[in-house]
Amino acid sequence: MSTKALVRPSLMPSLFEDLFKPWNQWFDEGVVGRMANMPAVNVKENGNHYTVSLAAPGMKKEDFDIKLEGNILTISSEKEENKEQKDDRYTRREYSYTSFSRSFTLPDDAKAENIDARYQDGELMLTIPRLGNGKKETSTKRIAVK
Repeated sequence: MSTKALVRPSLMPSLFEDLFKPWNQWFDEGVVGRMANMPAVNVKENGNHYTVSLAAPGMKKEDFDIKLEGNILTISSEKEENKEQKDDRYTRREYSYTSFSRSFTLPDDAKAENIDARYQDGELMLTIPRLGNGKKETSTKRIAVK
């Protein structure tokens, strides 16, 4: 059995639409469109702790939601802004919506109860201490941004 796509016939098919369709899907719906909103992250392993730094300029510390479930650390944000400007002859409205979510699997020697999160100068910095004896921790915790 075969499946056929239903296509609305047009008066004049557009050669360019068909030619650029794969590229438009990549940029509008696909990987590139999602990656444009994804903040850059650096993860660094130091002697007694791990450091996760996330570039997020223009945000406030209240905009972040950081959760730790078992050994999965999730950093997410959802921000919506509405601006309205009225004059005698016109009304101008602007809407902005930004969201992202990044998840990381913590190593077995991460000390979950002492994770510290700070936001300063457009950078979210998480410090994750390491256990000295190689134990594994399992718990659920919400981390406050300072």
